Amino acid sequence: MQDQTSASVLDNAIALQKYGVGQPVRRKEDDTLVRGKGKYTDDFTLPGQAYCWMVRSSHAHGIIKAIDTAAAKAMPGVLGIWTGKDLEAAGYNPFTCGLPLKSRDGSPLLQTNRLALPTDKVRFVGDPVAFAVAETLAQARDAAEAVELDIEPLPAVTDAAEAAKPGAPQLYDHIPNNVALDYHYGDSAKIDAAFASAAHVTRLDIVNTRVAVVSMEPRVALAAYDKAAERFTLQVPTQGVSGNKVMLARILNVPNDKVRVLTANVGGSFGMKNVNYPEYTCILHAAKVLGRPVKWTDERSTSFLSDSHGRAQLIHAELALDADGRFLAVRLSGYGNLGAYITGVAPGPLSLNTGKNLASVYRTPLLGVDIKTVLTNTTLMGAYRGAGRPEANYYMERLIDRAADEMGINRLTLRKRNFIKPSQLPFAAASGVTYDSGDFAGVFNKALEISDHANFAKRKKESRKKGKLRGIAVGSYLEVTAPPSGELGKISFEPDGSVKLTTGTLDYGQGHATPFAQVLSAQLGIPFEKIAIEQNDSDLVRFGNGTGGSRSITATGQAIVEASALVIAKGKQAAAHLLEASEGDIEFAGGRFTIAGTDRSIGIMDLAKRLREGKMPEGVPLSLDVDHATKDTPSTFPNGCHVAEVEIDPETGVVKIIRYFAVNDFGTVVNPMIVAGQLHGGVAQGIGQALMEQVSYDANGQPITGSFMDYALPRAEDIPPMQIGDHPSPAKSNPLGTKGCGEAGCAGSLVCIVNAVIDALSEYGIKQIDMPLTPERVWRAIQDAKKAAA
Repeated sequence: MQDQTSASVLDNAIALQKYGVGQPVRRKEDDTLVRGKGKYTDDFTLPGQAYCWMVRSSHAHGIIKAIDTAAAKAMPGVLGIWTGKDLEAAGYNPFTCGLPLKSRDGSPLLQTNRLALPTDKVRFVGDPVAFAVAETLAQARDAAEAVELDIEPLPAVTDAAEAAKPGAPQLYDHIPNNVALDYHYGDSAKIDAAFASAAHVTRLDIVNTRVAVVSMEPRVALAAYDKAAERFTLQVPTQGVSGNKVMLARILNVPNDKVRVLTANVGGSFGMKNVNYPEYTCILHAAKVLGRPVKWTDERSTSFLSDSHGRAQLIHAELALDADGRFLAVRLSGYGNLGAYITGVAPGPLSLNTGKNLASVYRTPLLGVDIKTVLTNTTLMGAYRGAGRPEANYYMERLIDRAADEMGINRLTLRKRNFIKPSQLPFAAASGVTYDSGDFAGVFNKALEISDHANFAKRKKESRKKGKLRGIAVGSYLEVTAPPSGELGKISFEPDGSVKLTTGTLDYGQGHATPFAQVLSAQLGIPFEKIAIEQNDSDLVRFGNGTGGSRSITATGQAIVEASALVIAKGKQAAAHLLEASEGDIEFAGGRFTIAGTDRSIGIMDLAKRLREGKMPEGVPLSLDVDHATKDTPSTFPNGCHVAEVEIDPETGVVKIIRYFAVNDFGTVVNPMIVAGQLHGGVAQGIGQALMEQVSYDANGQPITGSFMDYALPRAEDIPPMQIGDHPSPAKSNPLGTKGCGEAGCAGSLVCIVNAVIDALSEYGIKQIDMPLTPERVWRAIQDAKKAAA
């Protein structure tokens, strides 16, 4: 049996090459999204839909004395007003943090057990205390504004270091000094000894600024309740429907199968949408009580208040070196700002992840981390692109530049002297993880080459002629991606001739459909255009760990490879029957099952069709479908080196990024076009934090950066052209050899931009300046340096 001509087989081979792993295939969804045909949560409506508006506290801290809803309930179109006492009576569970983190004394992380609506106190400006549901959005908003709050103000604290001091305002009676986690890592005695014996110790106090996520799409949700089935359905943008379903079911206090989560197109998340929020519980409750769907859509002004923020650390960093500049030990101490409540993974980026990524690409024998994660009267903290990885690399690279300056060693030489060598791999880092692959010096040298680092002095001289200061910085990074976790790889051969891949990661801007199809096509020879992915319905995605921590291509990729092997095994059984051969004589390659040594074969798509059409004898599979999940896909270690050149106008303090280069090791790159896009986006966010972004509060806990009028984001003119290079060392921990790339842009850009600015300012003797490097801050640093030198 031979179901294709030689010409069609050749055409299939050409197609497989065109759409194979490593090819820059255009994203499948781009035509839809660019033409404005995408469908986001706010685009959905249901029959009988009502609308919700939240009532929020204007106090940063206070005791709830009373909430008067009588006038609001009597307003036109109002269907109901609910408070925390109403939700408490419904028996919902609090929001908690599931990370098994422990303090230095062995005690577990102290939970804040946040209720969807508080009944005792408000703890930040924007804390939701009630909600209104009405026939129209305008009516719901009017009713919410008519709710009268009697809140007795209490002193507020917004700075983590201040909040941890005795006598500071206490957010919770059971959390002394507001310290929810006193995180410690490392052998203190050995680290102390290394510092005591060091020829030189570099010390730096570093502020890692708080940033707002400000994704293009605000948070929005549409809730429904099926009374007959006693089942909740929530349409909401997420980073993974399966995990969010489980978390939501726990909060609603119902079995998992009584909750369905649907996610359509998502307009960005960066970590912020990967947790459940109080608004979702509120509208689900209202939908159940009212017997009709309820929608809530946020506005940008309240997004600044209620969406989780990122970063926010106050760090004292130290690096111990011997007389030759070899690293002996590195340690961090300080504070991480949790905000008012602990949910999701908030303490992890501030403590554990920072420590895991601090060693970077360097042979650092000892590593210590002592960070107190502290509650304050500010918006809650969450994961933000990188979630501890960019922070850690930033601290390490800042230390190295300062140490080089203090010891009189060339910055490049100091780094080269301490790189982990290829011959030392696998390398057990002091962070407790083992790097399996990499050529860190090779990446570094390629970055120097493509950036023409050797001729920087000439470019600096040209800038000086224009009255500008010019600086350059080289920053290496290494990330430890998401911890080991399983993932779904379900492959279904559909009746219409398509193939559906179901997986628990979720595309919220990454472009999963294309690289996943490339991998599946390469494994099974399925035509690229026949492959569709399903990630968006928790009824269909039975298991999954979502997208986050730069895990998607590795986790889903491994699931695809393993599931494909199961498809091939089933296919050999079926092909042996149809081709009337022994199963041991069936070979598979290029999408075809062939009797070894003959030209008798059948393509995988035709085989799937034959199995659908007719009954097979016992022992022959009835389909090629497989429903498979990996166990624990290990972390990977993407790394790279970025080079930035900046120009500064000393009269105004304005910083311009003139040249930008990035050489990366992402292992096997499935789609270089998509990888470049991810890198560009990450660099842009790093530029934002480095030069302009900062969430600020006044002394009373009132946010003073509550809109784009006072919170700056980078615009197109702020983003320089980027030249990207690759120097891959395929990972040995997964079958594709891939390494994550989604957060790498932030990890590389923060440090090289800041270090480049400090390099430019060094002629004034300026050695330290904290983010954001706004014109005012840079200008003031120059003026202060001039006064000091006068």
